[in-house]
Amino acid sequence: MTKIPGRRPRLAVTMGDPAGVGPELCLRLLNEVQENYTPVVFGDASILRKVSELLDLPIKAPVVSAETLVTGPSIIHCPTIDLSNIVPGRVQANCGEASIQYCLHAIAEMKRTAVDGIITCPINKEAIANAGYSYPGHTELFAEHFADSKTCMMQYAPDIACSFATTHIGYAEVCHHLTVDRIAEVIELTNDALKLIRGTAPKLLVCGLNPHAGENGRFGNGEEELLIIPAIKKAQELGIDATGPVPADTAFTPQSRARFDGVVCMYHDQGHIPIKMIAFDRAVNVTLGLSAIRTSVDHGTAFDIAWTGKADPGSLFEAVRLAANLSKTVQY
Repeated sequence: MTKIPGRRPRLAVTMGDPAGVGPELCLRLLNEVQENYTPVVFGDASILRKVSELLDLPIKAPVVSAETLVTGPSIIHCPTIDLSNIVPGRVQANCGEASIQYCLHAIAEMKRTAVDGIITCPINKEAIANAGYSYPGHTELFAEHFADSKTCMMQYAPDIACSFATTHIGYAEVCHHLTVDRIAEVIELTNDALKLIRGTAPKLLVCGLNPHAGENGRFGNGEEELLIIPAIKKAQELGIDATGPVPADTAFTPQSRARFDGVVCMYHDQGHIPIKMIAFDRAVNVTLGLSAIRTSVDHGTAFDIAWTGKADPGSLFEAVRLAANLSKTVQY
């Protein structure tokens, strides 16, 4: 994709699960002042109208087809199976199907270079499974379309950033998915991403897997010695400033976060818990290693507050801003 200097990036925003907070978030985004980007919402126009009337949130964008060229914000209606009788706040297979279709429509537009990046609102993993899909989440769906090799998830905020060697698997499976090469490639992807986002070479901290980072082999099965330390050395040989492994319970102290730009985590909750404690309404989910820009909110569908007007759009706003900034520097 060739960037045109001075052009505002056109960003696809997928509505997520229609029964979750995604429709409200999209409406709030369209009501936000877009300083340096043009949002294009991919979703169901009838659901957006219903939520708009329910919450008294005006729809400040026309509903158009994907082929229609408009200069400002717009909504691209993605027809799926009938959603007229869906219940907000409930897991429903037709909503899972719809949320995947919104992504596929946006992916098609990205592939034909009609948009500069994709931002996703939350999907429900049970709903997409009930619809017949096996994706554990967005990351795997986008990797299928835009990844040539290695990818990973990073949760990013200016004051805390975490990337993950494993994500949506059970804890009993984590050890079986950790290898020297996998950990090393996540360190490398994290280094490249933070260098791009922040403009300087980052200092990375790598967590151990076991309590006390294994205590020199006392806890666990030697994962630190056999897997994590060799991966760190492999990254260091590439010139990456990586330190570890360190116990996860000290990796996120204020002193540690002041010294390091990012933390490489071995499993999902090792990083998700601290980042959501510190930056829940500001953190952004970024898929690293894709041949396309994809960011996302860092929270779920929030079924308990769906269609109530209580959704906080902060994470979505940050995800869009980060995608807009990346789209001005990344060349495809």
